[in-house]
Amino acid sequence: MKIAVLGTGLAGQTIGSKLVHLGHEVMMGSRDADNPKAVMWAKEEANPQHAIFGTFANAAAFGDVIFNCTLGAATLNALRLAGADNMKGKILIDTSNPLDYNGEVWTLTVCNDDSLGEQIQRTYPDTFVVKTLNTVNCNVMVDPDKLGEKTTVFLSGNSADAKASVNKYLHDWFGWRSVVDLGDITTSRGVEMYTILWRNIRLATSAQKFNIKVVSS
Repeated sequence: MKIAVLGTGLAGQTIGSKLVHLGHEVMMGSRDADNPKAVMWAKEEANPQHAIFGTFANAAAFGDVIFNCTLGAATLNALRLAGADNMKGKILIDTSNPLDYNGEVWTLTVCNDDSLGEQIQRTYPDTFVVKTLNTVNCNVMVDPDKLGEKTTVFLSGNSADAKASVNKYLHDWFGWRSVVDLGDITTSRGVEMYTILWRNIRLATSAQKFNIKVVSS
């Protein structure tokens, strides 16, 4: 499959590399066509024909499925550069969080009565936005078995068909065996707000890899 990864940070590179290793063709998109991080990522991949790079617009046009791995504060601008026409009718898997890293205490740029996931869906109504993977470290995103026991990842989105496809991707590509569909895109609010607790857990325990395990009776 042709897959776009928007963003050159750790999440984008980790997801992009995993998908290349699985045999997918991946284009990493950034603001500049020759972004140094994207160039280096492509050079370091074992299958360079399947690891390519370009602008946000190049990548969005290339991918049958799009991963948004940009910083939350930059997401809407990055998607504007990617272009509505290039994302029309496609699944956009949104892993971003609207975090403000300024200061010792992290805050959210949007919360309570809105979410970044909802903002993306409102701005691009012809794109199928599915919020997922934003609650875990990027290494856990692509390999949940790193945690040693089964934990849970969540889905939020308006399209049942899109969520079913993403559920399959999570299982087949990354090995997630416990996926909970929270409901429509408004449920992005809860998983985005969880990242504040996620930050506090990291500070309190020094743990980088952890997750929620949903246990029902």
